[in-house]
Amino acid sequence: LRTQEQEASAATVGVSVVEFLDHPDGLVVNSLELRRDLAAAIRRHRPDVIIGSNYRQRWSAQGPWNHVDHRELGTALPDAVRDAANRWLFTDAGEPWGGVAWIAYAASTEPTHVVDVTDTIDVGVASLQCHRTYLDALGGDVDPDEFLRSSAGAAGASAGVDYAVSFELVPT
Repeated sequence: LRTQEQEASAATVGVSVVEFLDHPDGLVVNSLELRRDLAAAIRRHRPDVIIGSNYRQRWSAQGPWNHVDHRELGTALPDAVRDAANRWLFTDAGEPWGGVAWIAYAASTEPTHVVDVTDTIDVGVASLQCHRTYLDALGGDVDPDEFLRSSAGAAGASAGVDYAVSFELVPT
């Protein structure tokens, strides 16, 4: 069900390729297996920029703990980027790719960059609405429109626009 929701969400914003690495929700660990899977995906798709989620301990200075999957994945990404470029590692996982210039961590507590999403906020809300199982698990009373506009509005205020998404850009 979550796979179908993710594919529908991605299609809503025009993404046609969604790949799942099959590390179970809540059990993601920064391990050699995760780095290999990420490095293989990087080699397959050859991105210039990788977008990840906030990997820091909390969502804000005094906010709730960040989900363990976000923390583990976020700290694995720089190593996986380096691994993907190293031809002597994971030799069965495709041709090396060293073209990743940045990792952009969304919603970091230490943002360095914002992107104006004022013109596309509606499609973002529609995409989030596809994640019904996730939203229901949050208590069933989360309004995707209010949730997204609230966070994007706060980031937008810091940039002088209506709505924005903040990122911590990390060079690789």
